[in-house]
Amino acid sequence: MGLLQRDRTPPRRSAVHDRPPAGHPDARMRRGRVLLALALVLTAFNLRPAISGLGPVLAEVRDDLGMSATVAGLLTSVPALCFAVFGVTAPRLAGRFGAVRVVLAGLVAISVGLGVRAVAGDTAVFLATSTLALAGIAVGNVLMPVLVRRFFADRVGLLTGLYSMGMALGTAGAAALTIPVSRAFGGNWRYGLAAWAALAVLALLFWLLVPGRSRGGAERRAGEGPAEPGQRRLRLTRSPTAWALGVFFGLQATAAYVTMGWLPQIYRDAGVPASEAGMLLALVMGLGAPLSFLIPTLATRMRGQGPLVLAIGLCGFAGYLGLWLAPAGGAWAWAVLLGIANTAFTVALTMIGLRARTGAGVIRLSAFAQSVGYLLSVPGPLLVGALNEATGGWSAPLLLLGALLAAQVCCGVLAGRDRCVEDDG
Repeated sequence: MGLLQRDRTPPRRSAVHDRPPAGHPDARMRRGRVLLALALVLTAFNLRPAISGLGPVLAEVRDDLGMSATVAGLLTSVPALCFAVFGVTAPRLAGRFGAVRVVLAGLVAISVGLGVRAVAGDTAVFLATSTLALAGIAVGNVLMPVLVRRFFADRVGLLTGLYSMGMALGTAGAAALTIPVSRAFGGNWRYGLAAWAALAVLALLFWLLVPGRSRGGAERRAGEGPAEPGQRRLRLTRSPTAWALGVFFGLQATAAYVTMGWLPQIYRDAGVPASEAGMLLALVMGLGAPLSFLIPTLATRMRGQGPLVLAIGLCGFAGYLGLWLAPAGGAWAWAVLLGIANTAFTVALTMIGLRARTGAGVIRLSAFAQSVGYLLSVPGPLLVGALNEATGGWSAPLLLLGALLAAQVCCGVLAGRDRCVEDDG
């Protein structure tokens, strides 16, 4: 009898059969999220080549356009100034037009600015078009943490890591490839710079692959919704957390700009060959890619990010001390330590998404922290250069960088406390 009785237990379905079919709404939603993630990463890739791609061909640009040394020096401070000035406008623009549309408009500004800059015939046009591209980057800087928070609230660490890695790759890629691209076209610097305009166009085209429903939902979620509780009462200028995060952001940006602008010269003055000095800088910037992917996930799992800020700061102290005592002898070790120290940028971006409770709060905190931070970072590279010229060496500049790093760690520990700006009243 038992042998004849049928087993009425439902058959187990394989993992393959548990997945929804391709046309199922869940499958379409999953595909839309993947495309959104790729679009964000490709957008992030475009937020630094306008800056890092110029340095390798700056001498050729100056010769062709008759650019003075003063104007060329000004170009090193213009990015931070533009990020501060134009970044302030991002919350208002996002509230009126939607954060996604503003980021896409920023990509248009980047592509047009870099494209026209590549054919500029005089210094004035070159500066104006550079400013246009930097304005597009500024709104992207502010709104990218917002889009990550709103699109992927369940994966903030992962997506912050991905787009931070995209920024690091864009920075290193533009620095490494601008010269080879120029040489491929007969050594013409204009082609080397124009390539990065094409990359911005590619990012825009990729956004067209994102399903309209995903883009529309993203627009509604990423804007500065008018009815979010506490939005009107939020006063970031009265928030110690917001100020600590802004100063932390500014001091890490100062260190990054000094590293990009002066580290090769520090090595060369110590007797390191120019080619090796360039490779050492590439190592510093390239380390940001894998570390920027890992650190946000770690930071979001921590109740407070102070210990992470301290650990990264200690690497920076060790790197500066090595540059002071034996810049050539341990050159590669100091580059690794400074590469780790540069990931303070990724920690700052992650904390922006963690220190506010609402989408509107994240937009405003991102604009506040980045605007304050980039304004603070403007004089840093100029002051380091002035100290080097006045003293004839790098001891005084390195002491200054060590003092700034100490302040950075203190502000980062304060910003990393487990509290939101809404708690500051």
